[in-house]
Amino acid sequence: MRLAEAFLWPGTKVCEYLGIDPESDASLIRWMVNTLVYLVASLIVVWIVVA
Repeated sequence: MRLAEAFLWPGTKVCEYLGIDPESDASLIRWMVNTLVYLVASLIVVWIVVA
């Protein structure tokens, strides 16, 4: 597994669950899911470090 595939894994799994090809034009859905996942993860890390 390449590093890029590892970073895109959450969005890819959501697209597969919804029956959408993650490599097609619906990759925007994969991008949105990945953005939300990594936003939440990074905010949790920031809150832990700051608190």
